[in-house]
Amino acid sequence: MDIRELIPKHKQDYGRVEQLKTKTLEEMKPILPDLLKWLQDMNWPIAQDIENIVINYQEDLLPHLKEIFNTNDGEWKYFILHGLVSRLPKHIIKELKPDLIRMKDFPTKDEIVSEINDIVTELLEKS
Repeated sequence: MDIRELIPKHKQDYGRVEQLKTKTLEEMKPILPDLLKWLQDMNWPIAQDIENIVINYQEDLLPHLKEIFNTNDGEWKYFILHGLVSRLPKHIIKELKPDLIRMKDFPTKDEIVSEINDIVTELLEKS
């Protein structure tokens, strides 16, 4: 089976989420960006399960998180910072420090609207 077939298709796709839990980290790496899209709104029923799966990737998440931080989707950044990033180990958060500093010192309009300053400050103190 192609791993891409396990990318959830809808907000309550618990069947695919359960199948994802049986896959190895290596098998799942190609679909990390697709899984991170499910963290755009943590109110979606499967979002927390997806976060619990991708948290295991740590270093592999870094380029994808940096991409998210360069979008204009403040809500996605908000949910990523409050959930996934805040759960990462200190040494991983440290790798995100330049992005966090940029969001704190030079926030974009979407970052201001989404009120991410407090969580960014908290994460910088943690790094």
